[in-house]
Amino acid sequence: MIEALKDDELVRRVGGKFRLASMIQRRWGQLMDGARPLVERGGRTDLELVIEEVRRGLLSYEQEPTARTSSEPAEVL
Repeated sequence: MIEALKDDELVRRVGGKFRLASMIQRRWGQLMDGARPLVERGGRTDLELVIEEVRRGLLSYEQEPTARTSSEPAEVL
């Protein structure tokens, strides 16, 4: 299952390695906090479930609303 992460097409579809890693981390945390998986568990670990959800296109990446973009000036304290 981890071999799916080596697929360049998956990385391109998601929008890059950082975005893929961020998506996996966020969703993995949701599963660990009790969220229901979007695919059948079938004896797979939470990480394997997340990777399968990403591979099937069941997740989308959304930036946090509080995230600063490069067009916004940095806050000076």
